[in-house]
Amino acid sequence: FPGPPFMHQQTPRKMVYYGQTSCEQDTERYLDVVKYVFRSYKKEVPLVVNTMGWVKGEGLLLLIDIIRLLSPSHIVQMDVYDWKAMAPLTPEYVHLTPGLYTKGKQQAKCKQMGTSGAESWKPSEVGADASAPEYKLLYVHPEFPRAGVAGEVRVHSGILRDMAILGYLGQLQSPDIGAVLPLHSLVPYQVPFSAVALRVIHTDVAPTNIMYAVNASWVGLCRIPEEIRCQTDGPVLLTQTPVCDCLGFGIVRGVDMEKKLYHILTPVPPENLRLVNCLLLGNIAVPNCVFVGQQGVEGEIPYVTSDYNYSI
Repeated sequence: FPGPPFMHQQTPRKMVYYGQTSCEQDTERYLDVVKYVFRSYKKEVPLVVNTMGWVKGEGLLLLIDIIRLLSPSHIVQMDVYDWKAMAPLTPEYVHLTPGLYTKGKQQAKCKQMGTSGAESWKPSEVGADASAPEYKLLYVHPEFPRAGVAGEVRVHSGILRDMAILGYLGQLQSPDIGAVLPLHSLVPYQVPFSAVALRVIHTDVAPTNIMYAVNASWVGLCRIPEEIRCQTDGPVLLTQTPVCDCLGFGIVRGVDMEKKLYHILTPVPPENLRLVNCLLLGNIAVPNCVFVGQQGVEGEIPYVTSDYNYSI
C-alpha cells in the first residue's frame, strides 16, 4: 500500500497487545508473544517479519533468539552509514552465538601440537549432526549520510504511533467527510465490571487506585480463555498478564462507580465485542491532542492539568 501505515490500517489475522513501546523491561513475555502469534501462521503465504531496531547488547541476543525461533529463509540486514553497528548475521554466526534465552552451538575443541612443541587450541569443524541454520543473508550497506540515525527514528516513531492511534479512532467517525464529531459526543458501550477482567501491564497499581489508572486510558480489548468469575460487583483483577488474543482497542471514556460500568469507545464491531472479556492497560497513552483538541468543551478540560508537580 502506498503512503504511511496509519493511512491504510488493516485488521490483523492474529494480534496480541504487548502494551509497551520497548520490550527491554520484559523480554521473556515478548518472546512468548512472538511464539503465540507465530503458531497461527499456516505457511500458505510468505511471511515478512519486521524486527526491532534494538540491536545492541541484549537486543542483539534477543534477535538471535527470534531467528532461531522463526527459522527464516532469508534475512535482510541493513547496516548504518559510517558506523559498524553489528556483525553480519551469517548462519554460522547465529549458529555459534548464544542468545538471551537460547544457547549457541559451542565449537568442539581439539588439541594440536605445534612444530615448537607448544600446545595450541583451535576450533574444529562443526559436526554434521549440528548443522548451521539454512538461510540466505542479504546484507545492505547504505551509502548516504545519516541513514539509520537512532535519535531521529525515536522522535518519528512517537509521532507515527500517535498518528496510528488517531487513524484508528477515525473509524468512529461517520463516512461523511464534512461531519467530524468530538469524542465526547459519541455514545459509548456500557460494560459491567463483572463482564471483563482488568490488568495493568507495565507497572504495579494498587487495587484501590485501579480505576484512576483505567479512566480515560487506551486499552486493548482482549479475549482470555478462562471464564470470568466475579464474587462481588467490584472489578475483576488479574494477577498476571495473559498472552491472549487482542481483538482491537478502545478508550475508557468514563467509569460509573454507582452502576459499576465502564464506558468504552471503540470501533470494534459488536460481533467481536461479544468475545471480549479482558481489558489490558499498557504504557501507550492517548495522544494529547485528543484531550485538548475536542470541540465544545467549556472551562477546564477533563483529565488535563497544567499545574503538575514533577517532583512527586
